[in-house]
Order: sequence, then C-alpha cells, then structure tokens
Amino acid sequence: MTSAKSAQLEQLGQLLELMRCLRDPENGCAWDRKQTWQSLCRHTLEEVYEVVDAIEEEGPEKVCDELGDLLFQIVFYARIAEEEGTFDLGDIADKVTQKLLTRHPHLFPDGTLASFGSPSGLSAEQVELRWEEIKNAERQSQNAGNVSVLDDIPRAMPALDRAGKLQKRAASIGFDWADEKGVLKKVEEEWQELEEALASADQDAVTHELGDMLFTCVNLARHLRIDPESALRQANNRFESRFRLVEEQAKATDQALDELDESQLDAMWQRAKLQN
Repeated sequence: MTSAKSAQLEQLGQLLELMRCLRDPENGCAWDRKQTWQSLCRHTLEEVYEVVDAIEEEGPEKVCDELGDLLFQIVFYARIAEEEGTFDLGDIADKVTQKLLTRHPHLFPDGTLASFGSPSGLSAEQVELRWEEIKNAERQSQNAGNVSVLDDIPRAMPALDRAGKLQKRAASIGFDWADEKGVLKKVEEEWQELEEALASADQDAVTHELGDMLFTCVNLARHLRIDPESALRQANNRFESRFRLVEEQAKATDQALDELDESQLDAMWQRAKLQN
C-alpha cells in the first residue's frame, strides 16, 4: 500500500472515530446524539447546495472544505445505521463499488477491479446510453411484475431536475424527439397554448400550460446538452448582479426604485446590462 493511500485510510479512520465520540451515549455531544436520519435530511440538502456554490464561486480550498462537510453527513448516517446494527460505512462503500463495477462492463468485463486495463472504445454518449440500459435491466430484475422505466425517480427531487430525469429515462427506450428542432416546435406549441389559457382567464389552465411550457424547456435544454439547473443558476446570478447595479444607480441619484416609472427602470437596467 502506498504512503498516500495509507494516509487517506488513517484520516478516514480519524473521522470515523470522531463520529463515534460525538455519538457516545455517555460523553458525546447532546445535539449529535439526538439526531436521526430524518432530522439530518435538511442539513444534508444545505451541504449539497453549499458544495455547488463553492464549485461555482470559490476556489479549491473552499470546495475541499464543503466536500468535507458533505462527507461528514454520510459518515453521520452510517454511524446511526451501525448503532442500529443494519449497515456501516464499509457496507456503503462495498455496495457502491459493486454497483459501479456492474454498470461499467466496458471497463470491468468480468465485474471485478482485477479485470480493468483494456482500452474502451465507447464515447461518453454511448457510455451514458449503456448506463441507462443497465439500470433498466436492474429494475426489471429487482421488481417482478409491472415495472416502469420511470420507477425510483424520487418525487422529492427539485422539479427542474426531476423533469430532466423523467425525460432522460423515457428517451432511453426511444420516447424522444429526433433532434432539437422537434422540441423547438413543441415550445412554440406550448407558448400558443399558454397564450390561449391567459386569454381565457382560467387560472388553473394557465398553471397547467405554464407547467407544460417549463417541462418542454427542460427537454430543449437536454437536447442542447445544457444542464437546465446550471443555466437557470447562471441566469439568477446575472439578474442579481444587474439588479444590484440598478439599486446602486438609484441610490447614487437619491431615488427610490418603487417611485420610478417603467421607462426609467428600463434605462437603468440597460445600463446595468452593459456593465454585466
């Protein structure tokens, strides 16, 4: 074993021991002792978002820090399970290792690490397609009877991400447009239906058609090979930066934004766009 691997195992062992101490029934931390899988969920989500923020806005040091916080969450869940006698961190690592070996037959022909070494001629797109085919086969084998390709997509996922996941699964068995041109036509169709719903003044119909419009835009992003969540985050960031510049313009002229008319606000916005 190399010294680098040995150091990593030692560092991971220290983290596991720290977690054991925090959960110690007699001398541990009162807050850590009372946590459950359910109570940790919101903290885990916060840590995931903080990792994403660090990747997009900060440098490697901050990313390392936030990944450590996320790793701690996983160790926390594993410790609770170990105390209950169901599984531990080793079981988690083994399960994901076996899963990845199975889902990468182009790299591990016999499903073992020892079989690695032969070059794979598959493109990233071909790998992704085979990944979905393998997962579909796994669902069929694990669930006897009525099985859908859409099974096990979490309903708790953010709606934008879940829309993309649903579409990707459907596309894996051929339920898809041939190219982005078909999706663009669908976007136009959904836009017309939204205009008709607005004209009807039926709020339920407007909600329905707006939802369809958003769903189709996610599909368009998939065909353009753009992550819609990332694209929207970038748009959010641009809006935030430009709006702050508008606020600065108003402050510099001692004006209140809510007292300005549409043309004044638009002029400020256009100036902000030139800056950012």
